[in-house]
Amino acid sequence: MNKTEQLETVVVIFGATGDLAKRKLFPSIYNLYKKGHLSSNFAVVGIGRRELSQEEFQANVQKSVSKLEVDEHLSEFANHFYYHPFDVTNRTSYLNLKDLLGELDQKYQTKGNRIFYLAMAPEFFGEIAGHLKQEGLTSTEGFSRLIIEKPFGHDYPSAEQLNEQIRHAFSEDQIYRIDHYLGKEMVQNIEVIRFANAIFEPLWNNRYIANIQVTSSEVLGVEDRGGYYENSGTLRDMVQNHMMQMVSLLAMEPPIKLTTDEIRSEKIKVLRAMRPIQETEVDDFFVRGQYTSGTINGEEVIGYREENNVRETSTTETYVAGKILIDNFRWAGVPFYIRTGKRMTEKSTIIIVQFKDIPMNLYFNQNDQNITPNLLVIHIQPNEGITLSLNARKSDQNFKTIPINLSYCNNCDDVVNTPEAYEKLLYDCMRGDATNFTHWDEVALSWKFVDPISHVWENKTDTIPNYKAGSMGPDEANLLLAKDGFYWWALPEAP
Repeated sequence: MNKTEQLETVVVIFGATGDLAKRKLFPSIYNLYKKGHLSSNFAVVGIGRRELSQEEFQANVQKSVSKLEVDEHLSEFANHFYYHPFDVTNRTSYLNLKDLLGELDQKYQTKGNRIFYLAMAPEFFGEIAGHLKQEGLTSTEGFSRLIIEKPFGHDYPSAEQLNEQIRHAFSEDQIYRIDHYLGKEMVQNIEVIRFANAIFEPLWNNRYIANIQVTSSEVLGVEDRGGYYENSGTLRDMVQNHMMQMVSLLAMEPPIKLTTDEIRSEKIKVLRAMRPIQETEVDDFFVRGQYTSGTINGEEVIGYREENNVRETSTTETYVAGKILIDNFRWAGVPFYIRTGKRMTEKSTIIIVQFKDIPMNLYFNQNDQNITPNLLVIHIQPNEGITLSLNARKSDQNFKTIPINLSYCNNCDDVVNTPEAYEKLLYDCMRGDATNFTHWDEVALSWKFVDPISHVWENKTDTIPNYKAGSMGPDEANLLLAKDGFYWWALPEAP
């Protein structure tokens, strides 16, 4: 294993028998262990309602990790895992957990360092946090940190109430609200692209940029999440967190230092500068959609209303497109267009920065040539990389001007070993680096922005569903840009 900074800690996972733990958390912890970021002085306690023996739980851990590869360290790794049947409403469960953590601190010399990961239903977040404090599980000589999965509330009032509950037990600098998009390699690279390249930062403003488009499309439908999605919808599931975070990174001012507080401060300024959408303006700025049956990759798929646990007359949106305006000196007049949805043409998360045309382009319409605007494309997933689209002249094209692409692929040579988002974020939390986690002020401002939109949609019965599975969304989303003289760029191929 690699010799790197090694961390000693006990990680307590509430919801350890769930899908997230099996698919993401266990493999991520294993990768940290294999890379040497975790010393032998660590333990993981799985919390769940069902009765499981220690051997059964460790076998489940090995099974979830062995899908990646077979490794000689796997059995040794699984021996660091302990299962604890738990009732989150029962004080005795917390006292028993406290005794177990004390034993593990002694056995593994973890210095009282504890991370509590809440990978379960959010209605239990406040109660669990309160019990952890009341029963003394956070009173150790080491650090105590709380990782919270989304959704953080259902709207601003519920998010505020939840935050108040948690803040009685943990201070803001102990709370790590996870947004896995912030762990993605190319999302983190947005700051580097902007602030480490002299050719971009001077142009990163309303004098040179016409618009910015952020697309996050999925091929999958809601699958077995129909019950959750009926109460959430795409606006809450994707826009309030992932999409708003990417916009804030694209629009933020350069921080005076690359520290957690300074970077968060600049992102918060962007969210404050977003022009509020009045309820009477929602139709002018946002479009929703819901998929019907269609064809994807040659296979027929059902519509949203035919999915399990979905109402036959549901108006829950599975697609959102919107126009965001940022009223500050740098971005006044530049639209940020976002779109995200399920059952779309392809799986892709991509950012396209469209630069303005040259005021008098000598080549425009010369000999029936159309000059393509310069584009900077940031590929976030599934492939990671950057493409810069320029115009050039090629002799084998009768000297016509054509677009050419300068591309860099970040993960083409080593897709298997590219760090997963959860792996990075878990490691950041262990190191105490909260830069890529969401501050409460970001959560609050995001909810305040989307709440008027959701309020209007919840009280409307307009025509929905309105796009076929396998398409890129409803026609209304194209009209949203056409009103400004723009159009959605086709998703370019990854470099």
